[in-house]
Amino acid sequence: MCGIIGIVGRAPVSDRLVDALRRLEYRGYDSAGIATLCNSRLDRRRASGKLRNLEAVLEKSPLEGLIGIGHTRWATHGAPTEANAHPHLGAHVAVVHNGIIENFKELRDALIKAGHSFSSDTDTEVIAHLLSDRIARGLSPHDAVKDTLDQLEGAFALAILINGEDRVMFGARRGSPLVVGYGEGESYLGSDAIALAGLTNRICYLEEGDWVQMSNDTVQIFDMTGAAVERPVTLSAATGALVDKGNHRHFMLKEIYEQPTVVGQTLSSYIDPLNQRIVLQDLCFDPKTISRITLIACGTSYYAAMVAKYWIEHYAHIPVDVDIASEFRYRAPVLSQGGLAVFISQSGETADTLAALRHCKQAGQTVAAIVNVPESTMAREADMVFPIHAGPEIGVASTKAFTCQLSVLAALAIGFGVLRKTIDRSLEATLVQALSEVPSRMAEVLHHDEKLRDIAADLANARDVLYLGRGTDYPIALEGALKLKEISYIHAEGYAAGELKHGPIALIDQAVPIVVIAPMGPLFEKTVSNMEEAIARGGKVILMSCKDGLKNHSDMAVASIELPQVHPMATPLLYALPVQLLAYHTAVHKGTDVDQPRNLAKSVTVE
Repeated sequence: MCGIIGIVGRAPVSDRLVDALRRLEYRGYDSAGIATLCNSRLDRRRASGKLRNLEAVLEKSPLEGLIGIGHTRWATHGAPTEANAHPHLGAHVAVVHNGIIENFKELRDALIKAGHSFSSDTDTEVIAHLLSDRIARGLSPHDAVKDTLDQLEGAFALAILINGEDRVMFGARRGSPLVVGYGEGESYLGSDAIALAGLTNRICYLEEGDWVQMSNDTVQIFDMTGAAVERPVTLSAATGALVDKGNHRHFMLKEIYEQPTVVGQTLSSYIDPLNQRIVLQDLCFDPKTISRITLIACGTSYYAAMVAKYWIEHYAHIPVDVDIASEFRYRAPVLSQGGLAVFISQSGETADTLAALRHCKQAGQTVAAIVNVPESTMAREADMVFPIHAGPEIGVASTKAFTCQLSVLAALAIGFGVLRKTIDRSLEATLVQALSEVPSRMAEVLHHDEKLRDIAADLANARDVLYLGRGTDYPIALEGALKLKEISYIHAEGYAAGELKHGPIALIDQAVPIVVIAPMGPLFEKTVSNMEEAIARGGKVILMSCKDGLKNHSDMAVASIELPQVHPMATPLLYALPVQLLAYHTAVHKGTDVDQPRNLAKSVTVE
């Protein structure tokens, strides 16, 4: 996750910006930069690589100024070069940005037509030019920021400096977190409380759609409509040595809410949204020659692999096997010559998965790893690594790592299809656009948190719960059941909906809730038919679907959740969130230890 810091100070800010960026190193990054305003003039320093490279630049060419912004960046739109590092400048503004701007291509094309020149490959630079354009037209800084925010689509957090406004900073959030800090004659912005830990412990978490205008002694917060609002100021216990829960009760909830941001960041690492292409750099194998892919993982990562099997076989036409790592070696697997073995793990240290990786290497397979920790053993031993960029995941029950794994696997499925010519240019553009929209659709799903909390209050009384889905939604049913088991200790099972009548239907009575995952798509009517079979036998259905899916069927369910309608490829990414929240709120209602459930560990390092 990219990191943001902003300081409106009474003393020079350059060194303090770098110190704050150092506290954000835990989020991972491959470039960094700061910008300041001094004597009504913007200036910046940037460097690729680690913070020490930026410090070396600043040592040779210091920055003055009492107001400034800083950023650590994972390469998303564009390579990890100095030109693509933040802050980005327009004629009148400097901007740092965490998130993804979905409509940046349309905005960029319009700005180029209006005479603007771009110097980076990033979506962020569009914001700087759009703001500069509004200011050049005579809008006040306040009105220019509001007008610009109204034009942006996607999930983002922003910190903004404007030429000539030596004591004013703007910030905004939509789908990505942003924290305001209050000091003595100073004010601050940060992507989390950790960034501000060395500056203040008085913080305010901006709410969805909020934006802020700050000086050294005033903070004015506005909602999405532009109306002035007040948000509570709290005392933070965060330090630079600890990952912070923010304003969330548990790490798990914080990590669920981070998904629009981290999934956007992950997707941006594998797609070129300007040209609507998949970007798979420096592959150590040729997808055209792959005879078979073996996907190997444990737990939640195994369900990500199950989804990927559908995607890869459908779009790339490569046969795929999916194996549980702990079973893989012991069934004497027959591995095809020219095969690719892909290992999926949050930690990159899972003992079963690591043992299976070594077995495949000995068998002559090309080995790739999809991991969240690029320094992990699995990453070091694989022939190729596909990082998921989820940032630290503290909750034992995986949430954001799962959807980031899905994001990488979706990109691989499309990319392999393009290289094997089983996907034409038009379909690639359609699928890339569908993936690009996922972060903002995820932010919409999070608006159902309160309703899911109400449903969970009833679910908490159940002894058994069934989850049903078909196609790529079947693994999401399995994942939903796993989440409920992991943290609420309620027995739950996920089934392919078509298998209901082959045995599991015997379990159904009025005491067994049934969560049905049924987005609109080619299998919707079949899933509804299976749902009706369950209802006819007294089943109490919780239906998750889109508006069109609920239109004629929500009256059959005891509760329903309306999700955005998206391309069928994107539904697993979207429908993962409500099953996570349902499990979370059920566990909270039962009073279990959500972040550290009994008998479980974050990384399983023994077989």
